[in-house]
Amino acid sequence: MNRIGERMEPVGSIGRYIFRSTIVAFLITLISLTVVIWFTQAMRDIDLITSERQTLFVFMGITGMIVPLLVMIIAPIALMIAAGHVLNRLGADSEMIVINAAGISPWRLMQPFIAAALLVSILVGAIAVYISPLALRELRDWSSQVRADILTNIVQPGRFTSVSGNLTFHIADRRPNGLLIGIFVDDRRDPHEQATYVAEQGQIVKNEHGTFLVLERGSIQRLEAGNPDPRIVTFDRYAFDLSKFTAGPQNVTYTVREKYLWELMWPRPDDTLYAAQPDQYRSELYDRLASPLYPIAFAILTFMFLGPPQTTRQSRSLALMGLIGSASALRLLGFVSTIVGIKFPAALALQFIVLIAAIVGGLAQISRGRSIEHAAFATKIMTAISERVARATA
Repeated sequence: MNRIGERMEPVGSIGRYIFRSTIVAFLITLISLTVVIWFTQAMRDIDLITSERQTLFVFMGITGMIVPLLVMIIAPIALMIAAGHVLNRLGADSEMIVINAAGISPWRLMQPFIAAALLVSILVGAIAVYISPLALRELRDWSSQVRADILTNIVQPGRFTSVSGNLTFHIADRRPNGLLIGIFVDDRRDPHEQATYVAEQGQIVKNEHGTFLVLERGSIQRLEAGNPDPRIVTFDRYAFDLSKFTAGPQNVTYTVREKYLWELMWPRPDDTLYAAQPDQYRSELYDRLASPLYPIAFAILTFMFLGPPQTTRQSRSLALMGLIGSASALRLLGFVSTIVGIKFPAALALQFIVLIAAIVGGLAQISRGRSIEHAAFATKIMTAISERVARATA
């Protein structure tokens, strides 16, 4: 027998061993799942590097802002996987049987898992209250800054680049000091007039009034609707305003996901988004408040299914299937409650009802000190299915 079977250690030592193993497995699982999901999401913005000539640092920084939101969703699942891994390892090495024979109650054995669940709940709560909205705001602001640097970051030398479908840029070369050579701009934002700008060189200038492309030694050709003859004006210096279509973050309106928890609970009287979407605020608030309960519910469900001593490989597999099914149903009902609750506010209570029912029901089952009769339950289902198939075939 290994470290628990060699000698009866104090309960505190066993608890610390289980707690440490659970946290380590949780961190490994959380990091792995987050990296995989983040990578799939980040690939959707790979054009920041390819077509928009952003650096890898900017790409990692912008796409990394969604990590807190991913952690908030993945953390309860990662905890369930970690707790299941630890319990399965204890059961496979017969350590669970030794612990049970030593007279250690299920409540004492469950304490390290509850401690780990409370730690994860605090992490999820902190992300839901402040960290995730802050990161999403930084994501929006940073993206706006990248769009504000449209010419220095998006336009590539020797290539026509269309912005918002009605504004086209072309430059012949870009110098290391930011100087743009051979500039061509075709502006069709005004349906009544088409303007074409040609300049020998230019550069981006930012000040308190906005962002401008200062063109040097060039001409403007304006063609009004209904007039076949264009008007051509030459200039030595001309400031082309980029602020109209590269709005910076100063006047940005944050979405419901980007609101802090206290902004959802007590929206400002002048909040125009709340006036237009009060149901969205309420649904998001309930979802944020319920998020810290998922780690606790998942930990209790994991211990309820995998905690009792089990000796057969079949019962362990059935218990694992029951755990996955219960956790999936619990999370699915939470998503449904949040979505349906936008139109029917009473449905928002469903998420709390199922979470509390899972916690109370799991604790009640654990207090019995016996495993769920998965094999007998599965046998009854298979027998009923076989009888129906036999009758239908006959």
